[in-house]
Amino acid sequence: MRKSIATVSVSGTLTEKLDAIAAAGFDGVEIFENDLLVCPLPPEEIRARAADLGLSIDLYQPFRDFEAVPADLLARNLRRAEHKFRTMERLGADLLLVCSNVSPAAIGDDELAAAQLRLLAERAAEHGIRIAYEALAWGRHVNEYLHAWRLVRLADHPNLGTCLDSFHILSRGSDPIGIEAIPGEKIFFLQLADAPLLAMDVLQWSRHYRCFPGQGNFDVAGLVRHVLDAGYTGPLSLEVFNDHFRQAGTARTARDGMRSLIALEDTLYGAAHPAVPTGFAFAELADPEALGGVLAALGFQRTGRHPTKPVELWEQGGARLLLNGTGGDPALVAIGLDSPDPGGAVKHAESLLSPVLPRERAPREARLDAVAAPDGTQIFFCDTAWLDDFGPSGPLSGPVSGPLSGPVAGEITRIDHVALTQPFHYFDEAELFYRTVLGLQPQESLELPDPYGLLRSKAMSAAEGAVRMVINLAQVGARDQPWQHVALACDDVVAVARRLRAECPELLLPIPANYYDDLEARHDNVDPELRELGVLYDRDGHGEFLHLYTVTVGRVFFEIVQRTGGYQGYGAGNAPIRLSVQHAGPH
Repeated sequence: MRKSIATVSVSGTLTEKLDAIAAAGFDGVEIFENDLLVCPLPPEEIRARAADLGLSIDLYQPFRDFEAVPADLLARNLRRAEHKFRTMERLGADLLLVCSNVSPAAIGDDELAAAQLRLLAERAAEHGIRIAYEALAWGRHVNEYLHAWRLVRLADHPNLGTCLDSFHILSRGSDPIGIEAIPGEKIFFLQLADAPLLAMDVLQWSRHYRCFPGQGNFDVAGLVRHVLDAGYTGPLSLEVFNDHFRQAGTARTARDGMRSLIALEDTLYGAAHPAVPTGFAFAELADPEALGGVLAALGFQRTGRHPTKPVELWEQGGARLLLNGTGGDPALVAIGLDSPDPGGAVKHAESLLSPVLPRERAPREARLDAVAAPDGTQIFFCDTAWLDDFGPSGPLSGPVSGPLSGPVAGEITRIDHVALTQPFHYFDEAELFYRTVLGLQPQESLELPDPYGLLRSKAMSAAEGAVRMVINLAQVGARDQPWQHVALACDDVVAVARRLRAECPELLLPIPANYYDDLEARHDNVDPELRELGVLYDRDGHGEFLHLYTVTVGRVFFEIVQRTGGYQGYGAGNAPIRLSVQHAGPH
């Protein structure tokens, strides 16, 4: 289907927006009136610029507070409309969005409203323009899409149809099944937006918190199915009001919007993800000098070195960590994911506008393709061939444990999850990336207290927790703490804690005694040794979760976790304790 986007959805000047929208691959654009009003170019030049970029101007919007008004107001409104029509003729737009009236002057009279809408459509027809009437969720008298359709049907003019907007329909909890009663040819336009579920005034919700399909909690795909079943053949168009989008980069927001529509089409046509990851192949960290000692203390052993790159392989159980010596502060720079079809995963990523990153490869080295996550972390799609590139030969800063004959036994069994802190404007983009490019499904979304603000967190996972990733919001108050961490699974976290307390107690994050006083008040039969060892605890109706944290080195810290029963969470209730101690600084 053709794809369009409203200029209000991205930041920048009108010309910058048009350039970015075209570069992202859109077919058309909705021109938001304010963008045109502040543009120094006349409408004719905007029309020519859009045409040169291959963009059709699908809609001009909005025209507000027109219908169901007294006669004196109607005369003024028609005069306003004539000015709009002349502007649209210069712009080359032939469809005007008319929003349902929100003015206190509006009269609750359907016959009056329909008669005035018919009059507007007659005037529009003289200019070759059609009217798409939309029910705003906060309209004074018309706030339901079926009510808007009744007025269109009552007005009965060929140049008058309805505009359906997923936010206005789904935010009110309206059942979209009724869309199928509207003839497809009378659905003049379809606007799409998702949103998180929020308990707030619908106008403020709409103006500040809309997002692209796949970034919120609405069933946008279900609504679009009803629209298509009704016979609609127009474009899928994004109309998003979002404070963060208005501050983010124009080009990447436009690209993210296109990604959301491509993924939406895949959902509509039943295209399954070709290669959902089945596990973590590795996590790659910068600065082996700073982190090698930490890994050794955690029980990891160096088992190999890459033949052409300064990268060491460290293993324990099924957990593999790479230490990269190319420079930079300690940080998590790449994640390798086990893929049942690396080639298929790469093609899928490219179809969603995530190109393969350039990478040098020696003739005999395994092919290992990666794409960039929104925060810059490289995501590799792996089979087992990459392990053949590592061997025990080559200079290492210490002894190698042996050939790659199998995993190194120890307390750690595998990588449980990774947590990546996102730059301020990339959080919604990251959720869409992991959901569509990797095929992970969203889990809990939380806002947690931080000593300097709130931490926003979203968990994503593959089936049965084979891959778990957590994305966090980076900016907390005036501070920017881009912490990342790798969580390592074990079968007995208490035993790990005992050993670490005995051998390197400075490695563990100190947990306040007040936490354990409260823990004992909330839960029965809590092992008193947890207090002595600094192990945190959580439980739900399915099982228990025990975990401990290391101190932070650069941007990185490690978490050791033990899950029992069917526990699927992340101990989120303990995050404020961890954050408070981390903010306190080195220990």
